[in-house]
Amino acid sequence: MIEFAAITSAITPIIKKYAPQAGQLIIKQAQKNEAVIKILKELGLNPTQIPDDVDTVYVYALVRYGVFKPEAILNLFKEKVIKDYFWDAYSSNAPFKFVEDIKKILNQNSEFKTQIKNSNIEFLVELDEFLGELEEFGEAFIAVAKQTSSLKFQPYPDWDLDVYPKEFKALMFEKTRLFCGRDFVFNAIQEFFTTQTKGYFSVIGDAGMGKSAIAAKYVLATKYPCYFNVFAEGRNKPEKFLDSIRKQLIKRCSLQNVDNADLRTLLQKASEELKGQKLVIVVDALDEVEQEGNGNLLDLPQNIPDGVYFLLTRRPYNQETKRLTLSPDTPVDELDLRKDEYKNFSAEDVKDYLHLFLSADKDYKEKLRKWITDRNIAEDNFIEQVAAKSENNFMYLRYVLPWIAEGEYSDLTLQGLPQGLKDYYKVHWLRMDMENESNEMKVKILYMLVERGEPISLKMIAEILDRDEYDVKLVLNDWVEYVTPKINENEKTTYYSIYHRSFLEFLQDQDKLAKGRRLFKEVNQRIADYLAQGIA
Repeated sequence: MIEFAAITSAITPIIKKYAPQAGQLIIKQAQKNEAVIKILKELGLNPTQIPDDVDTVYVYALVRYGVFKPEAILNLFKEKVIKDYFWDAYSSNAPFKFVEDIKKILNQNSEFKTQIKNSNIEFLVELDEFLGELEEFGEAFIAVAKQTSSLKFQPYPDWDLDVYPKEFKALMFEKTRLFCGRDFVFNAIQEFFTTQTKGYFSVIGDAGMGKSAIAAKYVLATKYPCYFNVFAEGRNKPEKFLDSIRKQLIKRCSLQNVDNADLRTLLQKASEELKGQKLVIVVDALDEVEQEGNGNLLDLPQNIPDGVYFLLTRRPYNQETKRLTLSPDTPVDELDLRKDEYKNFSAEDVKDYLHLFLSADKDYKEKLRKWITDRNIAEDNFIEQVAAKSENNFMYLRYVLPWIAEGEYSDLTLQGLPQGLKDYYKVHWLRMDMENESNEMKVKILYMLVERGEPISLKMIAEILDRDEYDVKLVLNDWVEYVTPKINENEKTTYYSIYHRSFLEFLQDQDKLAKGRRLFKEVNQRIADYLAQGIA
């Protein structure tokens, strides 16, 4: 058991030695891990064997959380009274009690409060923007507690402080699970936001190039308001965007009397509360928005107040599909991931991702390493060849690496891997024997997911096709990598949709899903009859 006061007094200088407050926005996970190990060793703590007493786990959590953080934050968390408040909230599964206790401490100690406000941590409305730090620390503690496997720390609390919109939180963490690289993108974003008083910055790229992951990583790092358009889930309408951003801005800036305000009014009122700080609104997949007319997508304003910025991601556009007209005094810039000047950066990021996958993916790293070893392939050669086959497409890697690891296609050689994302979809389609007439029901089910354009329940699919739910579930299980199940908590029902728009577009292009085919006319009629019964 450690001496808490003695070891915490040494933490700040040692963290400053190995991992001082970072100037860059995104710190690589490998860099963090290396710093944590060095700090623990200098503190005389074993990085892998963690005693299960509360004080020790708290110290491990403080190190894991505290690398590259401002000194003021470390000084706050290392106080014994803060540790006691945290453990009280943790053991009673009451994270917001910890928030209230922290508020009390900061209101009583103006020096702490001033230091934190001056530490470049967002702190707009008293403590509200500091919630992200409290949530991050709690998650670090839970991660360390799980390493001990001790019953003392169970059940693990739901340490959710509503920092991120609940509707996007799972998506953001899924998109960034093994995130690495993209420094050149974040540097360009930060340069624009630093040199311009306001404006729009867009990240452009083809399907699967990692645009959503970039947006998600930026939001997780900054806690700025966000909206992720998802075509397959019907979450891509202007009214849904406005409703979500309104709620986030009301909470973030304590806005009053804006329940019916439009986006321009919301931004103006929010800008009046900035007090010299920036407000960035992140909007992912602008190209997936469904909106009639030819005005700006999501009704984005032509002019915005000083201190307000938009970070957009979208696919390549032409003048007809751009739909973003801005006033001459609104700064605008973009980074196109397809440009030759960025291809080498993206290629290195893909290789870094492959290294990370082979060392850190809990589900597939061992199986993938075995596949490589069994074929006498050098790891560096595997990484080089798969990176080349991917054409710098991260969605390709998301599908292909588990595909290889599971051995479903053990006859495939490294040279025989599909070339690029579209070729991967085609190879998988053929290997699933979807051209065979005996797979007619599978084709019908996929067609329904395409045709509906929004999530659909297992029961609804089964009733429309007059098939057993179990049979439908087996088909969906066969396509689990491509079909996203999502539980509606209110209805206790699971809804299914196509995981990624690129696969949806591939399906739409297949002759087997051509709308003119007789069996699809039959399915369309069944859908119409089913919906008519619901209305009647």
